Amino acid sequence: MDKVKRGELNEAIKSSFILIAGPCVIESLNLSIEVAREIKKITDELKIFYIFKSSYDKGNRTAVENYRGPGLKRGLNILQKVKEKVGVPILTDVQCKTEVDEVSKVVDVIQIPAYLCQQTDLTLKVAETGKIVNIKKGQFLSPLDVKKIINKVKTTGNNKIIITERGTVFGYNNLVVDMRAFPIMKEFGYPVVFDVTHAIRIPGFTSIDPRGGEREFIFPLSIAGISAGSSGLFIETHPEPNKALCDASSMLPLKELKNLLIKAKKIYDIVNE
Repeated sequence: MDKVKRGELNEAIKSSFILIAGPCVIESLNLSIEVAREIKKITDELKIFYIFKSSYDKGNRTAVENYRGPGLKRGLNILQKVKEKVGVPILTDVQCKTEVDEVSKVVDVIQIPAYLCQQTDLTLKVAETGKIVNIKKGQFLSPLDVKKIINKVKTTGNNKIIITERGTVFGYNNLVVDMRAFPIMKEFGYPVVFDVTHAIRIPGFTSIDPRGGEREFIFPLSIAGISAGSSGLFIETHPEPNKALCDASSMLPLKELKNLLIKAKKIYDIVNE
Protein backbone atom coordinates (compact mmCIF):
# COMPACT_ATOMS: atom_id res chain seq x y z
CA MET A 1 0.00 0.00 0.00
CA ASP A 2 3.03 2.30 0.13
CA LYS A 3 2.90 3.51 -3.45
CA VAL A 4 -0.53 2.89 -4.87
CA LYS A 5 -1.18 3.81 -8.48
CA ARG A 6 -4.44 5.52 -9.35
CA GLY A 7 -6.15 2.40 -10.73
CA GLU A 8 -4.93 0.25 -7.84
CA LEU A 9 -6.19 2.80 -5.34
CA ASN A 10 -9.65 2.77 -6.88
CA GLU A 11 -9.76 -1.04 -6.74
CA ALA A 12 -8.51 -1.06 -3.15
CA ILE A 13 -11.29 1.17 -1.88
CA LYS A 14 -13.89 -1.13 -3.41
CA SER A 15 -12.72 -4.24 -1.60
CA SER A 16 -11.04 -3.16 1.64
CA PHE A 17 -11.90 -1.78 5.04
CA ILE A 18 -11.15 1.91 4.48
CA LEU A 19 -9.80 4.30 7.08
CA ILE A 20 -9.67 8.00 6.23
CA ALA A 21 -7.93 9.67 9.15
CA GLY A 22 -5.71 12.51 10.32
CA PRO A 23 -5.91 15.84 12.16
CA CYS A 24 -8.88 18.01 11.19
CA VAL A 25 -6.68 20.83 9.90
CA ILE A 26 -3.00 20.87 9.02
CA GLU A 27 -1.20 22.38 12.01
CA SER A 28 2.43 21.61 11.11
CA LEU A 29 4.54 19.27 8.99
CA ASN A 30 5.90 17.45 12.05
CA LEU A 31 2.46 16.77 13.51
CA SER A 32 1.10 15.59 10.15
CA ILE A 33 3.96 13.15 9.66
CA GLU A 34 3.78 11.93 13.27
CA VAL A 35 0.07 11.15 12.99
CA ALA A 36 0.32 9.61 9.52
CA ARG A 37 3.19 7.31 10.54
CA GLU A 38 1.45 6.11 13.68
CA ILE A 39 -1.80 5.39 11.85
CA LYS A 40 0.00 3.63 9.02
CA LYS A 41 1.74 1.37 11.51
CA ILE A 42 -1.63 0.44 13.03
CA THR A 43 -3.42 -0.06 9.72
CA ASP A 44 -0.60 -2.13 8.20
CA GLU A 45 -0.84 -4.47 11.19
CA LEU A 46 -4.63 -4.73 10.95
CA LYS A 47 -4.71 -4.93 7.12
CA ILE A 48 -6.82 -1.80 6.79
CA PHE A 49 -6.49 0.46 3.75
CA TYR A 50 -5.40 3.87 5.01
CA ILE A 51 -5.85 7.31 3.41
CA PHE A 52 -4.37 10.31 5.26
CA LYS A 53 -6.75 13.27 5.60
CA SER A 54 -6.15 16.83 6.68
CA SER A 55 -7.42 20.21 5.46
CA TYR A 56 -5.31 23.12 4.25
CA ASP A 57 -8.22 25.54 4.71
CA LYS A 58 -11.52 25.20 6.52
CA GLY A 59 -13.72 27.89 5.05
CA ASN A 60 -16.82 27.00 7.09
CA ARG A 61 -15.59 27.79 10.61
CA THR A 62 -18.22 28.81 13.16
CA ALA A 63 -16.35 31.98 14.15
CA VAL A 64 -14.11 34.21 12.04
CA GLU A 65 -11.29 34.10 14.59
CA ASN A 66 -11.05 30.29 14.46
CA TYR A 67 -7.94 28.74 12.92
CA ARG A 68 -8.58 27.78 9.28
CA GLY A 69 -5.30 26.18 8.29
CA PRO A 70 -2.01 27.10 6.60
CA GLY A 71 -3.58 27.93 3.25
CA LEU A 72 -3.34 26.36 -0.20
CA LYS A 73 0.36 26.65 -1.06
CA ARG A 74 1.89 25.71 2.30
CA GLY A 75 -0.81 23.14 2.98
CA LEU A 76 -0.25 21.29 -0.28
CA ASN A 77 3.49 21.36 0.31
CA ILE A 78 2.97 19.63 3.67
CA LEU A 79 0.59 17.07 2.18
CA GLN A 80 3.11 16.28 -0.56
CA LYS A 81 5.80 15.66 2.05
CA VAL A 82 3.51 13.39 4.05
CA LYS A 83 2.83 11.41 0.90
CA GLU A 84 6.54 11.09 0.11
CA LYS A 85 7.84 10.38 3.62
CA VAL A 86 5.08 8.10 4.89
CA GLY A 87 3.95 6.51 1.62
CA VAL A 88 0.19 6.87 1.99
CA PRO A 89 -2.57 8.17 -0.31
CA ILE A 90 -3.74 11.68 0.53
CA LEU A 91 -7.22 13.19 0.82
CA THR A 92 -8.12 16.82 1.32
CA ASP A 93 -11.20 18.94 0.78
CA VAL A 94 -11.66 21.88 -1.56
CA GLN A 95 -13.74 24.96 -0.87
CA CYS A 96 -13.51 26.65 -4.27
CA LYS A 97 -13.26 25.37 -7.83
CA THR A 98 -10.34 27.73 -8.57
CA GLU A 99 -8.18 25.63 -6.22
CA VAL A 100 -9.03 22.24 -7.70
CA ASP A 101 -6.29 22.12 -10.35
CA GLU A 102 -3.52 22.78 -7.81
CA VAL A 103 -4.98 20.32 -5.32
CA SER A 104 -5.25 17.58 -7.96
CA LYS A 105 -1.48 17.74 -8.57
CA VAL A 106 -0.82 16.48 -5.03
CA VAL A 107 -3.72 14.49 -3.59
CA ASP A 108 -5.22 11.14 -4.54
CA VAL A 109 -8.77 11.76 -3.31
CA ILE A 110 -10.54 15.12 -3.48
CA GLN A 111 -13.35 15.70 -1.00
CA ILE A 112 -16.41 17.82 -1.64
CA PRO A 113 -17.39 19.28 1.75
CA ALA A 114 -20.82 18.48 3.17
CA TYR A 115 -21.91 22.12 3.11
CA LEU A 116 -20.97 22.36 -0.59
CA CYS A 117 -22.12 18.97 -1.85
CA GLN A 118 -24.92 20.45 -3.97
CA GLN A 119 -22.65 22.96 -5.71
CA THR A 120 -22.74 21.68 -9.28
CA ASP A 121 -19.78 23.67 -10.65
CA LEU A 122 -17.51 22.54 -7.81
CA THR A 123 -18.61 18.91 -8.17
CA LEU A 124 -18.01 18.86 -11.91
CA LYS A 125 -14.62 20.55 -11.59
CA VAL A 126 -13.48 17.99 -9.02
CA ALA A 127 -14.81 15.09 -11.08
CA GLU A 128 -13.05 16.32 -14.23
CA THR A 129 -9.65 15.83 -12.57
CA GLY A 130 -10.13 12.07 -12.83
CA LYS A 131 -9.21 11.69 -9.17
CA ILE A 132 -11.33 9.71 -6.72
CA VAL A 133 -14.14 11.96 -5.50
CA ASN A 134 -15.26 11.74 -1.88
CA ILE A 135 -18.81 13.07 -1.63
CA LYS A 136 -19.63 14.20 1.89
CA LYS A 137 -23.40 13.84 2.28
CA GLY A 138 -24.72 17.16 3.52
CA GLN A 139 -26.43 17.02 6.89
CA PHE A 140 -29.46 18.57 5.20
CA LEU A 141 -29.88 15.72 2.68
CA SER A 142 -31.51 12.32 2.75
CA PRO A 143 -29.48 9.27 1.67
CA LEU A 144 -31.47 9.05 -1.57
CA ASP A 145 -30.45 12.60 -2.52
CA VAL A 146 -26.82 11.49 -2.85
CA LYS A 147 -27.69 9.65 -6.08
CA LYS A 148 -28.16 13.03 -7.79
CA ILE A 149 -24.63 14.10 -6.80
CA ILE A 150 -23.22 10.79 -8.00
CA ASN A 151 -24.90 11.34 -11.35
CA LYS A 152 -23.23 14.75 -11.65
CA VAL A 153 -19.82 13.15 -11.12
CA LYS A 154 -20.55 10.41 -13.65
CA THR A 155 -21.47 12.90 -16.40
CA THR A 156 -17.74 13.73 -16.62
CA GLY A 157 -16.84 10.09 -17.22
CA ASN A 158 -15.44 9.74 -13.71
CA ASN A 159 -16.73 6.64 -11.95
CA LYS A 160 -14.31 6.71 -9.00
CA ILE A 161 -16.44 7.70 -6.02
CA ILE A 162 -16.61 7.37 -2.24
CA ILE A 163 -19.69 8.45 -0.29
CA THR A 164 -19.27 9.68 3.28
CA GLU A 165 -22.09 9.77 5.83
CA ARG A 166 -21.81 12.28 8.70
CA GLY A 167 -25.30 12.44 10.17
CA THR A 168 -28.41 14.52 9.58
CA VAL A 169 -29.61 17.67 11.33
CA PHE A 170 -32.29 16.86 13.89
CA GLY A 171 -33.68 20.08 15.29
CA TYR A 172 -31.29 22.70 16.62
CA ASN A 173 -27.70 21.89 17.67
CA ASN A 174 -28.03 18.16 17.15
CA LEU A 175 -27.04 15.52 14.60
CA VAL A 176 -28.35 11.98 14.36
CA VAL A 177 -27.09 9.09 12.25
CA ASP A 178 -29.79 7.04 10.58
CA MET A 179 -28.21 3.58 10.23
CA ARG A 180 -30.52 2.86 7.29
CA ALA A 181 -28.36 5.30 5.31
CA PHE A 182 -25.53 2.79 4.89
CA PRO A 183 -27.43 0.02 3.08
CA ILE A 184 -29.46 2.60 1.16
CA MET A 185 -26.38 4.38 -0.22
CA LYS A 186 -24.42 1.16 -0.80
CA GLU A 187 -27.10 0.27 -3.34
CA PHE A 188 -25.64 3.02 -5.53
CA GLY A 189 -22.60 0.80 -6.06
CA TYR A 190 -19.85 2.74 -4.26
CA PRO A 191 -18.08 2.47 -0.88
CA VAL A 192 -19.87 4.29 1.95
CA VAL A 193 -17.62 5.53 4.76
CA PHE A 194 -18.85 6.71 8.16
CA ASP A 195 -17.49 10.08 9.32
CA VAL A 196 -18.04 9.35 12.97
CA THR A 197 -16.09 12.27 14.44
CA HIS A 198 -18.26 14.81 12.65
CA ALA A 199 -21.39 12.86 13.57
CA ILE A 200 -20.69 13.57 17.24
CA ARG A 201 -20.12 17.30 16.68
CA ILE A 202 -22.66 19.67 18.25
CA PRO A 203 -23.44 22.28 15.58
CA GLY A 204 -23.41 25.90 16.66
CA PHE A 205 -20.51 25.71 19.09
CA THR A 206 -17.02 26.86 18.10
CA SER A 207 -14.55 24.10 17.33
CA ILE A 208 -12.55 24.67 20.52
CA ASP A 209 -15.58 24.86 22.84
CA PRO A 210 -15.73 21.77 25.11
CA ARG A 211 -19.47 21.63 24.43
CA GLY A 212 -18.85 21.22 20.69
CA GLY A 213 -18.59 17.44 20.61
CA GLU A 214 -19.55 14.24 22.41
CA ARG A 215 -16.37 12.20 22.06
CA GLU A 216 -17.70 9.40 24.26
CA PHE A 217 -20.03 8.29 21.45
CA ILE A 218 -17.30 7.74 18.82
CA PHE A 219 -16.80 4.12 19.81
CA PRO A 220 -20.44 2.89 19.91
CA LEU A 221 -21.41 4.78 16.77
CA SER A 222 -18.39 3.39 14.88
CA ILE A 223 -19.33 -0.17 15.76
CA ALA A 224 -22.97 0.47 14.86
CA GLY A 225 -22.04 1.98 11.49
CA ILE A 226 -19.78 -0.92 10.53
CA SER A 227 -22.48 -3.36 11.64
CA ALA A 228 -24.98 -1.55 9.40
CA GLY A 229 -22.73 -1.98 6.37
CA SER A 230 -20.31 0.94 6.32
CA SER A 231 -17.23 0.28 4.17
CA GLY A 232 -14.99 1.93 6.76
CA LEU A 233 -14.46 4.94 8.98
CA PHE A 234 -13.54 8.58 8.62
CA ILE A 235 -11.89 9.66 11.87
CA GLU A 236 -10.24 12.93 12.76
CA THR A 237 -7.58 12.20 15.35
CA HIS A 238 -4.84 14.04 17.21
CA PRO A 239 -2.21 13.12 19.84
CA GLU A 240 -3.63 15.81 22.14
CA PRO A 241 -7.13 16.66 20.92
CA ASN A 242 -7.80 19.26 23.61
CA LYS A 243 -4.83 21.26 22.30
CA ALA A 244 -5.85 20.92 18.65
CA LEU A 245 -6.45 24.10 16.69
CA CYS A 246 -9.69 22.83 15.14
CA ASP A 247 -12.48 20.46 16.28
CA ALA A 248 -10.70 19.90 19.58
CA SER A 249 -13.82 18.62 21.30
CA SER A 250 -14.68 15.98 18.72
CA MET A 251 -11.38 14.45 17.58
CA LEU A 252 -10.41 11.00 18.81
CA PRO A 253 -7.23 10.78 20.91
CA LEU A 254 -4.65 9.03 18.72
CA LYS A 255 -3.80 6.57 21.50
CA GLU A 256 -7.39 5.22 21.39
CA LEU A 257 -7.46 4.60 17.65
CA LYS A 258 -5.93 1.11 17.59
CA ASN A 259 -8.39 -0.36 20.08
CA LEU A 260 -11.31 1.07 18.12
CA LEU A 261 -10.00 -0.26 14.81
CA ILE A 262 -9.34 -3.74 16.18
CA LYS A 263 -12.98 -4.09 17.19
CA ALA A 264 -14.35 -2.35 14.08
CA LYS A 265 -12.31 -4.57 11.77
CA LYS A 266 -13.62 -7.71 13.49
CA ILE A 267 -17.20 -6.55 12.90
CA TYR A 268 -16.37 -5.60 9.30
CA ASP A 269 -14.95 -9.06 8.60
CA ILE A 270 -18.07 -10.73 10.02
CA VAL A 271 -20.44 -8.52 8.03
CA ASN A 272 -18.49 -9.08 4.79
CA GLU A 273 -17.61 -12.79 5.11
